[in-house]
Amino acid sequence: MDEVVALEPEAHTVTVDAGMPYGQLCPYLHSKGYALHNLASLPHISIAGACSTATHGSGEKNGNLATAVSALEIVTATGEVAKLSRVEDGDAFLGAVVGLGALGVITKITLDIQPTFVMRQYVYENLPLNEVKNHFDAIESSAYSVSLFTDWQKQCIGEVWIKSRVEEGQAFEATAEFFGAKRATKNLHPIAELSAENCTEQMGVPGPWYERLPHFRMGFTPSAGKELQSEYFVPRQHAVEAILAVERLRDQVSPHLMISEIRTIAADNLWLSPCYKQPCITIHFTWKQDWPAVRKLLPAIEKELAPFKVRPHWGKLFNMSPAELKSIYKRLPDFIQLSKKYDPYGKFRNEFLNANIFSS
Repeated sequence: MDEVVALEPEAHTVTVDAGMPYGQLCPYLHSKGYALHNLASLPHISIAGACSTATHGSGEKNGNLATAVSALEIVTATGEVAKLSRVEDGDAFLGAVVGLGALGVITKITLDIQPTFVMRQYVYENLPLNEVKNHFDAIESSAYSVSLFTDWQKQCIGEVWIKSRVEEGQAFEATAEFFGAKRATKNLHPIAELSAENCTEQMGVPGPWYERLPHFRMGFTPSAGKELQSEYFVPRQHAVEAILAVERLRDQVSPHLMISEIRTIAADNLWLSPCYKQPCITIHFTWKQDWPAVRKLLPAIEKELAPFKVRPHWGKLFNMSPAELKSIYKRLPDFIQLSKKYDPYGKFRNEFLNANIFSS
């Protein structure tokens, strides 16, 4: 289920089979003169899976990938085909988009599109943590999409990835220094010891949006290839406090970590999105494949971030209790009712959904 169903220029939408990966859709859209507003750090993921879990990408003004969804086609447990759209189904649609698979099988998905655009990507090395503390907003708003990579050591952000649209009034001026960080002189991988050949082109070389917004190239190994991942959404106003809270755990975290990434995401109105009614930063952890060690670390990280009403990424590892999730997702009771409407006998429930959603 990975075909383009319909490109509709007048409606500014494209409808695709839900199993299609972004890396397959994007070159097609670009060839027709269109683009998506945002992409995740790797293009290998399926469109329905990414949207159902509020997977996000980066950018001050960019909502997560699910915010591009304007309609869904779902096959319910009885075999009926249900269609939900932003225009016709209002509140129920906002509940269904980040649906965690609980309503039914998504078969088709319609996305908003815009005219295609060109981007440049620059990487800077060794940004002092103190500069992040004092100038976080200026750093994050300096371009269309900004990612900070750190191993939490030496009071330093190892790499800053800056993705800029090549347009009048939007282009990033790539000076030799950026808040004390030095512009890189060659392509880099977020994990310093790995080859940059897996990564999207840097050094300010212009290219289409879909070859710059992700960090990793389609057809190449994403990230480290073998890893565990966790990620936490923190309301934007607590960004610096949250970063410093995690930095205090550096000696516990670093031995088990490959890299962390810090990004910003705009607010949205999707019920189970971690950015529901609030802009966020995310603190992401790419862990070595040692689940016993990571399982012990997650409660410590979550405890440090708890004062900020942290929300975990649905598609990554977390330890938060169903009671905590219920307290931070005000629309969870509405979502449970919506799920019961489309799946009254719980055919699509599983261990994850039973523990985290329906136990509450």
